[in-house]
Amino acid sequence: MKELNFSLKQLRYFLVTAKHKSLRQAALELGITQPSLSMQLKLLEEALGLDLFERSRGGVTLTPIGREMIEEARQAVSAAESIVESAALAAHGPSGTFRLGVTPSLGPYSLPWILPAIHHAYRGIKFFVREATTTDLSRDLKTGVHDLIFTTLPLEDPALTVVPIFREPILLVMNAEHKLANQESIRAEQLAGLEILTIEEHHLFFKQVEELCKKFNAKLLRDFEGTSLDAIRQMVYMEMGAAFMPALYIRSEIRDRNELQVLSVEGEQIYRVHALAWRNNSPLRNFFRGLSEFFQKTAAEHFGEDVVLQ
Repeated sequence: MKELNFSLKQLRYFLVTAKHKSLRQAALELGITQPSLSMQLKLLEEALGLDLFERSRGGVTLTPIGREMIEEARQAVSAAESIVESAALAAHGPSGTFRLGVTPSLGPYSLPWILPAIHHAYRGIKFFVREATTTDLSRDLKTGVHDLIFTTLPLEDPALTVVPIFREPILLVMNAEHKLANQESIRAEQLAGLEILTIEEHHLFFKQVEELCKKFNAKLLRDFEGTSLDAIRQMVYMEMGAAFMPALYIRSEIRDRNELQVLSVEGEQIYRVHALAWRNNSPLRNFFRGLSEFFQKTAAEHFGEDVVLQ
């Protein structure tokens, strides 16, 4: 077997350069000079006996063999990082900064209560939090952008471990002046023809609202999709329609019930399920499983009847 004369650092440089297609941008991300980056990439190519990039004044472009190497290089770097993380975990316990991805319709209304409790229990760890849609979170988790994600189901991928944490009820919110707002619940048949506002289509929550409108024969207002739950709430204030909204958002943001009325749908259990997910081969998988139990415990303590544990 041929002796390996290149380093994992060089593979990482290769991946960053392939991402940017620019030596200058890659060097900026890596925090090194452009000549140093060029030299390390040249050494990698010489060790492999291959040209990985085509170089021009406009930047760099992967050669066909370079494109084929992307996934193998990514797996090699990920495996090496896993070894380092496993060693650190065994020697010192969980510590460091974890990259947590979360959906924008969940994170702001749950993490402000959950993360402080985790920080108090695990003094050695911190969380760098980034918001994205469920599709992007799943993709970025697999490629190593995130260490774990807190997201809404469904999430089905054989490469990921998915642990449901809790169910969050979905309730109907309407302006207090609406003719149906003088009650705490609404019958399913009263939803027929009711105009319903929703979030933009690329959010998973849109699909759930769309399905509810089909089920109850309500009218989905596609011309007035909100960019966020806050935007939808403002449109409900302006009597542009009613909206299905998650219980944790309502708990956090809708306090003045003189302006908005919150109703349940009689005889219906409407909810969404949230879960923690991580890569199957993560060296921190046992810690993450324990962390999922901590998420559940903290959610039960802080949110009470607004969530149902899985």
